[in-house]
Amino acid sequence: MSSTVVAQRPAGLSGGELRTLALAALGGALEFYDFVIFAYFAKIIAQHFFPAAQPDWLRQTETFGLFGAGYLARPLGGVIMAHFGDTLGRKKMFAFSVLLMAVPTLLMGLLPGFGLLGVGAPLALLVLRMLQGAAIGGEAPGGWVFVAEHAGAGRIGLACGLLTGGLTAGMLIGSLVALALNTALPPATVADWGWRIPFLLGGIFGLIAMVLRRWLEETPVFAEMHARAELARRLPLATILAEHRVAVVLSIMATWTLTAAIVVLLLMMPALLQTLHGFPPSATLYASLVATLVITVAAVLVGAATDRWGLRAMIVPVTGLLILGAWGLYDVAPAHPGWFLPLAALAGLGGSYVSLVPIAMVGAFPAPVRFSGLSFSYNLSYAIFGGLTPAFVSALVTHSPYAPALYVTATALAGAIALWAMPGQAGAIPGGLAGNAAAPDAGKGHLSGA
Repeated sequence: MSSTVVAQRPAGLSGGELRTLALAALGGALEFYDFVIFAYFAKIIAQHFFPAAQPDWLRQTETFGLFGAGYLARPLGGVIMAHFGDTLGRKKMFAFSVLLMAVPTLLMGLLPGFGLLGVGAPLALLVLRMLQGAAIGGEAPGGWVFVAEHAGAGRIGLACGLLTGGLTAGMLIGSLVALALNTALPPATVADWGWRIPFLLGGIFGLIAMVLRRWLEETPVFAEMHARAELARRLPLATILAEHRVAVVLSIMATWTLTAAIVVLLLMMPALLQTLHGFPPSATLYASLVATLVITVAAVLVGAATDRWGLRAMIVPVTGLLILGAWGLYDVAPAHPGWFLPLAALAGLGGSYVSLVPIAMVGAFPAPVRFSGLSFSYNLSYAIFGGLTPAFVSALVTHSPYAPALYVTATALAGAIALWAMPGQAGAIPGGLAGNAAAPDAGKGHLSGA
């Protein structure tokens, strides 16, 4: 049997599309805020949840181990939620991912420490952190699929860009909340109970976002597949591994570059520049804020630009900016400290590469297995490269201070090739969404915004 799933919608953003994009971006921002806020208070968390008799370095190492456990849970959570997203509906999993993040975050803010629970305190924290990881594993892939399938003709890039900007905005909000809290309260108060405030706020606002997401409608693409009985007839992941291995490999490569842009240019940048070149912590903090703010705005603009000129037209300029931004931070800025903030902004512009990845991936997989294909590729790549990049780059800098820029350059070139070769891109209309691979147990399947 041959079938085609086509969603015909008028150009422009309707009121319903605006509401969908706004709620999706808001929920994504809150989820990423909840996920990263742990890192900003890791030192204080270590003091509360591990024995006081342990050395500070050991307690902090154990706490970062708990932080890393969240990344390990991402692939499993993403695969499970993607399976049900492809079989039961995008909307249900999209709302559930917020709930799965909000509840553990709220409980972290209420959880007693080692003095009351003993060894149960770090074990409970580990479980909550892994639940957070499972939630984030489904949020980004599910969000990209949800907004792309809701987007009108010629608006898929804008939709994915807005959601991506929302995700990076969550990181920005986390750093601003940590800065505001440490400014408003004395250090002793923050260490005593103030550190719980960001977790309580994140949990409460996450629950509100979950309620708001219940007002969203199922995507037209999934609704039409359901009506035509064209949902996957076997395990979606099995179909992905059997029939769409090229798309999976290219998506993993493209996501590798995404992790380098986030990890090397944003997360590791303050510590690396302080250690390698003696930059003061305050300078690197403000540079990180500038880079994160710029990448949040640029992600939306680059996404919208793909609607006008097509994905392939944006690959070379955005990849070039990513490479220039990396060398600006790790080569030019140490020699010209006065240029540090503008160079951080340039790195943020290059980091807008993160918008190109989901736009390519939603077109690389057919609708019946789109959620599973995107989630499996993205989360597997992030678990491997997101976890290994900090250690790998840290080891390389002992041989060359330019190692971070060289690493980003290498991954950027690999990612550009992957994006160019991604299925569904050749001949696609700017802003159109097409999956040219065979749908499971059917003939050709695609989603088009044209």
